[in-house]
Amino acid sequence: GRHEVWSWKTASKESLCLMWQKVKVQLMLSMSFLTALFWYCRRLYSFLAQLLKRWSNYLQRQLIRNLSVLPEVDLLGYSAREWKGETKQAKQMREAYEELFRSCHIKYLRQVRRDNYSVIRAVLFQIFSQGIPFPSWMKERDILKLPEKLLYSQGCNWIQQYSFGPERYTGPNAFGKLRKCMEALKTNWAEISATRDHEERGSMCNTLFSDESKEYKLYEAIKFIMLYEVVEAYEQIKSRDKPVHNLFSLLFARDSSSDPLSFMMNHLNSIGDSICLDQVDLFLLGYLLEVKIRVYRLHRFNTEEFQVKYPDEYRREWNEISLLTEDDHYYHIPLFRT
Repeated sequence: GRHEVWSWKTASKESLCLMWQKVKVQLMLSMSFLTALFWYCRRLYSFLAQLLKRWSNYLQRQLIRNLSVLPEVDLLGYSAREWKGETKQAKQMREAYEELFRSCHIKYLRQVRRDNYSVIRAVLFQIFSQGIPFPSWMKERDILKLPEKLLYSQGCNWIQQYSFGPERYTGPNAFGKLRKCMEALKTNWAEISATRDHEERGSMCNTLFSDESKEYKLYEAIKFIMLYEVVEAYEQIKSRDKPVHNLFSLLFARDSSSDPLSFMMNHLNSIGDSICLDQVDLFLLGYLLEVKIRVYRLHRFNTEEFQVKYPDEYRREWNEISLLTEDDHYYHIPLFRT
């Protein structure tokens, strides 16, 4: 009996040892596999993280390179870089920037791309980034129908001579292109102004103002709205239906814009191509967008024209935006800090 019990214990022990040897081998293989898998996943994660970082940096560089409104920079630092030397002009510009910093609480600025859309871009970017809603008249009318109304209802078939910046002549295609421009303006303005979060709205603006094909449509839509307002005012003056704003009298007093057609041919068609908005056109821009445009004209430092507002007559509820220019041609966006 004892021999049988011993033999049973021995056999059980040998079986357990044999099973443990097999399990031990499997465990070692599994541990080796898991260790190799962990090392591989760690290397893969590191590789993907590096790849994602490089891709992110590349996209960020591309976005900054394409941005038409650059991130904010220190005002006095910008002045020191741009106006070195001891010439009379350089000294005056540095003094003007110091006055903005000291008296106007302007600490930073955002540079705007130097092209002939500069002022429209600077104005529209601020309207969008501040979440300013549509002007009151635009809420009451569908701006998508303005090209159709001008062409068919008011018989202005000469708008086929409208030029889209560097694209000097489009002919019969002008109506369709204008419609697309108005759609781009209405869609983007509505979407961005409805965004309450400031950072999200800023990100949307950066994306929009880094795509030339999209942002140029916005500027051409603004130009066309200016033309539409001029046609409306001209018809009211002729019919003496109701009084118009004084700025239209000023605009039509110019030999180069005595009527809507000459205004389009001699002024609007060249904006974005060879010229920028002039002072009279800035009055019109502020009026139709219902914003007070305060402009700091640094080349007019120490004169009454150092700070000007467009238009000079405005309603109290209009939002105010600010521009900074050194030459009345290219404009930047000043940023205030108290």
